[in-house]
Amino acid sequence: MWKFWVIISGLFLILESITTGFLVFWFSVGSVFAMIVSFFTDSIIIQATTFIISSTILIFATRKFVNLFLKQDKPNNVNSDVGKIGKVIADIIPLENKGQIKVGGEVWSATSENNEIIKQDTEIVITKISGVKAVVKPK
Repeated sequence: MWKFWVIISGLFLILESITTGFLVFWFSVGSVFAMIVSFFTDSIIIQATTFIISSTILIFATRKFVNLFLKQDKPNNVNSDVGKIGKVIADIIPLENKGQIKVGGEVWSATSENNEIIKQDTEIVITKISGVKAVVKPK
């Protein structure tokens, strides 16, 4: 039965090389533990239980540590523009879905917070980002 666990471990390693989450690797390690247990018992239930328990423990024990290196929770740079002050470069007319602002050298499509028209050259404050548009109000 140990050959089965070696094959399963190899398949998990191949699958891990295709994915980016560093999750499947622990199933490979769990397969190695099950292979070691298979040298001492022929019971497939004990081997499978060893595989499941060891894989689960390894996944939960290393999740936070792995997330530090993978940085899956990257901050959203778009939200860092909320609160910035800019200037209207094309009249904001929400009903016509028109308007542009310039903030820190970047040009954004914009709409007003209260569906009001904001004229060109008015200073504004970004209150939120909605999709690809900045929602603004006059300063």
